[in-house]
Amino acid sequence: MAGRGKVMKMSVEQPLWRALAGYRVLTMLYAIGFFTTAWSGFTRPWLAVAYYAVLFVWTLATLPRVSGAAGCTKGFLAADLTIALTGILLTPFADAHERVMDGGPTLPSIWTAGSVLAFAIKGGWRWAAVASTPVAVANLVERGTPARDTVHNVILVWVASLAIGYVVEVARASERTLARALEIEAATRERERLARDIHDSVLQVLAMVQRRGAVIGGEAAELGRMAGEQEVALRTLVSGGLVPVSRVSEGAVVRAVEEPEADAPAGPVDLRSLLAPYAGSRVNLAEPGAPVRLPPTTARELAAAVGAALDNVRKHVGEDARAWILVEDEPDEVIVTVRDEGPGIPEGRLAEAEGEGRLGVALSIRGRLRDLGGTAELISVPGQGTEVELRAPKAPDTSMDTSSTARGKADR
Repeated sequence: MAGRGKVMKMSVEQPLWRALAGYRVLTMLYAIGFFTTAWSGFTRPWLAVAYYAVLFVWTLATLPRVSGAAGCTKGFLAADLTIALTGILLTPFADAHERVMDGGPTLPSIWTAGSVLAFAIKGGWRWAAVASTPVAVANLVERGTPARDTVHNVILVWVASLAIGYVVEVARASERTLARALEIEAATRERERLARDIHDSVLQVLAMVQRRGAVIGGEAAELGRMAGEQEVALRTLVSGGLVPVSRVSEGAVVRAVEEPEADAPAGPVDLRSLLAPYAGSRVNLAEPGAPVRLPPTTARELAAAVGAALDNVRKHVGEDARAWILVEDEPDEVIVTVRDEGPGIPEGRLAEAEGEGRLGVALSIRGRLRDLGGTAELISVPGQGTEVELRAPKAPDTSMDTSSTARGKADR
């Protein structure tokens, strides 16, 4: 069974939690440092020392809790906010009245903002509003009067926490949207892979049964008619589950040697060994004369695309048509060109075939090369043949499905 694409799990808020942990430690040290420089002005310094001892232990002990959303439970956030509110309300009892009235800092100082920010990161702007309100009330009670600087600080904390909470909610929504988009992309790639395999196997067999049944006649003709109906239904189903036509490039299709995954080589594969079976009296293979080593999946998919292009030559130009395969080994990529001497492809024929549900070109060659991180370019001039240029990077693509490729013929 082919493995499905994996969606990377991300967290846009994790850096915020790490920043919050650092903020709590730094602001705790700032509050203690300010006290040590002004302790002589405190009326009850022992009360401040006791509070700072609790604040020091609490801040360091709870660092693991603020490292992520899981640890910041409602109970923890309530306890953390209580520590901040207690420090604000203890300030008039520990500090001199004159300094309090002059707008001096509270015991926890700016450490209080960390408690409110934890609410904002955890629950968004609504939680931030809930946490900011008691902090505002405590600051007004501590000062005893709604002085201008107190109101300014209260509004600043309120606005900042609400803004951060809103940003966190937007970031979470964006993260969910991105994760969903990646899941859809992975599912689409898997559907394209399945549709490609169906096209290269089941659809081709049904088409062959339909043609042979019509030639043989009798009961075989009825069997061929039923096979034709099933082919049309299956093509409609396959094309309906794919990406829009505007996202599907026009190109060529596929035929590859199916190799069981258990027997697949672990190391690089010489592309020449996979292309050699295609060479013959009517197909000329020109290769560098030295091994063209590629990751196994890349080599098989590239050979499959070459085989599909040759199938197109035989089907649309004729069994006796000549074709040429040119392999170029570049430092960063391998280029394989398949050229024929046919009449070329009429303008608009590929789009017309795709609209009829014949997605061999779009899926089997372009789809495979796209999955490899490469490109497939089809150049056709009426009366001058068709040339398919396949470019595949040498670096392995870990997102590629490593299942065996399917054997089949292509439709233009």
